[in-house]
Formats: sequence, C-alpha cells, structure tokens
Amino acid sequence: MPRIELVAADAAFGERLRSGFGYPLRGAGLATCAVLTLIHYVGLLPSWIGALASALVWAATWRYAADCLLHTAHGYADPPDVGSEGNNASGWALTAIHLLLVALCVLAIVFFPHLLWPVLIVSALLLPAIDMSLAFDGNLALALNPLHWQRVIAGFGMAYLIPVAINLLLALILVLASISTALLPRLLALPLFAFASTYLIVLAFHLMGAMIHQRHERFGIQPEAPKLARAGGQDADEQLLDEVNALAPADPAAATRMLVARLQDRAAPAPLHLAYRQLLQRQNLRDGLLVHGQIWMAALIAQGESRRALGVLQDCCGIDADFIPDDPRTCGELADLAARLGMRRLALHLCRGYLAHWPRDPQLPHYGLLAARLLGEQAEQHGEAVQLLDQLAGAWPDHPQRAQIRALRQQLAPSA
Repeated sequence: MPRIELVAADAAFGERLRSGFGYPLRGAGLATCAVLTLIHYVGLLPSWIGALASALVWAATWRYAADCLLHTAHGYADPPDVGSEGNNASGWALTAIHLLLVALCVLAIVFFPHLLWPVLIVSALLLPAIDMSLAFDGNLALALNPLHWQRVIAGFGMAYLIPVAINLLLALILVLASISTALLPRLLALPLFAFASTYLIVLAFHLMGAMIHQRHERFGIQPEAPKLARAGGQDADEQLLDEVNALAPADPAAATRMLVARLQDRAAPAPLHLAYRQLLQRQNLRDGLLVHGQIWMAALIAQGESRRALGVLQDCCGIDADFIPDDPRTCGELADLAARLGMRRLALHLCRGYLAHWPRDPQLPHYGLLAARLLGEQAEQHGEAVQLLDQLAGAWPDHPQRAQIRALRQQLAPSA
C-alpha cells in the first residue's frame, strides 16, 4: 500500500495556513485544477448548451472541493484523486447548495442587480458554516438551520473568518471576471479566471477541512487517515526509526542491521532509507552506499518518484564519479529527466554510461542522439558529437530515429 502522508491534528493552524496555499498545486490537486480550467472552454459553446456545460463544470469543481474538505478533515496531507471519496452524500449536498447559490446570483444579475453584492456577502459569511456542518454532521436539514450556523461559527472562533475572507475574494474575482472579458480576449480571460476560481475554491475547502480536523473530537469525527496508516505499518516504521536513532550513536552497526530487514521486507518510506544511508556514511561503507543507491533508485523509479531518484544518483556520483544505474530503464529515465531539468553534465554522463553498458539495447539510438545534442551545445565538442552520430547511423541504419540522426549531423557539420 502506498505511504499515506498525514497531518497531525494538533499542528498549529498558522502552519496549516502557510502550507495550505500550496495544497491545490500538489499532486492530484494541480492535475485536477488544470483539467477543470481547460474544460471551462465548453462555456464558449453557443446558447444554452454552453450555459449547461459550464454549470456541469462548476458542479464538478465543487464536488472535487468537497472531496478535499472531507479528505483533509480525516487527516490526509495531500489532495485526493478525483472520486476517491466515493459517492459521498455530504459531497453531493455541498455541490447542490453551491449550484443553488449560483442560480440565485444569476437571478439577482438578471432581475435585481442591486441585490448581487448583498447575496454574495451573505453567502460568503454563511457558506463556510453550511459546508463544514455538512462535512462533520452529514445532515442537510441541520446544516441549513440558522441556529446551527451560530453554534458552528462560535465553535471555530476567529479562525472562521479565514474561509469567509477567501469566499469574499472569490466573489471579487467573479465580478472582475465579468469585467476582464471585456478588456481581454475571451480565450485568454476564460482560463485565467477559471484557474484562479478553482484554486481558491479548493483552497477554501481544504482550510475548512483543516479547521474540522483540528477540532475533530469536538464534532465526533474519527479521522480515517491515521487508522489506514497504522494498518499499513507506518506507525511501526516511525517507532523503528526512533529506535534506530537512539541506538545509532552507541552502536551504528547494530542500528544498520535493524534497518536492513525492514528495507528488504516491503516498500519503505524515505526517512528509513535516508537513515540507512546516514549510518553507512558514518561507518564509511562506500560500497554499501552504492549498492543501496542502485536498489533505492530502481524502487523510486517504479513508484514514479524520478526526481528523488535523481537526487540519490547525484549522491552516488559524489562517491564514485563513474557510477551508473545498473538498469537501462533507470539510467534512461534519469538521463531524460536530467536533460529536461538543464543538468547537462549529469545527463551526458548517463547517456555515455547507457551507450557503454547496453550497446545493443533498442533505446540506445535515442540516448545516443540525446548525447549528441548535449555535446552539440558546446562548440569544442562538435567533433565528438559528429563522430557519435556517424557511429549511430552505421550501427542502426533502419532505426526510426535515423532521420533525426542525419538532420542533427547535417546541422553540426553542414559541409561534411
């Protein structure tokens, strides 16, 4: 089971607030915000079709935001995948309430324009109480009870003003969006407005979830994230790490042995791997660090954590300048990543290692071509790049990338 990132219920709200601004931009949150932003282009469809499609997109936005609220309230640190909260009745009720608010705003704009701002302000003040009540009570009738709003607001104190402020900012953006469409091309104004709105909605619901999580005992909620973490053995990992850290100063070899069995058992979290490497460094076990680097890099690549694997690679290269991953997939993926990140020297080192270790691998022309491009960035290395391209053309005459190989060679040595 993948590691579950948790947030302590007693974490200071100031810290939750600071980290919260990055919440919609992490993992599934960023992907969802980006996709929802692009889907807003359906609003350009003609007549009622565009209006209906836009309403469905807003419904999807609030549905995902409701998932974020519930996910955070249960102690999860990262945004949920789309639909991970299941067909939760509270989430659908939240969505329906916000769609009703949109309908009221449309009616105000069309028939009573002077009432638009009062509707927006009252909504900004009351919606957090309704949303949070639905999250921890799951009772729509109770959430719509004005007497219950007062109890909810009193229960959160001054912290309640945070989601209110975000809702007011969102209302302001809605007004500015109507103005910006007249000042900017709609194709540009639409995604800017849509992304800002989606970001703020997810942020507001996440912070409301954090407020509930901090007070979960008061509202009778049992956060599920810590339970799942315990079921997956994460508490045992933290206890093991504490024991290793206590033993390491007196007997680093024994502390190392404690970690070996756990690292071999199943996918271990990064803190255990880092502790293991620190123990090996303390004992000057250079070969052990390199062997562990190979194993951990392969595991990280399999888990989709290629950037962390690149960090492990750099650490190993600092120990042995000739170090190369022992698997072509790992080596190749890290070479591509290093090139994308502008780490030219490291990418070239990996490409050269690929060419030397797997000369008949079907992907070799790709990494040979990448190496030639990197060499071609330096005038003094053009000769080496041309020589490499000639070798590729001769060894792989029928490869799909042969045209690219010829084109790059012509570019680097047009007179040849």
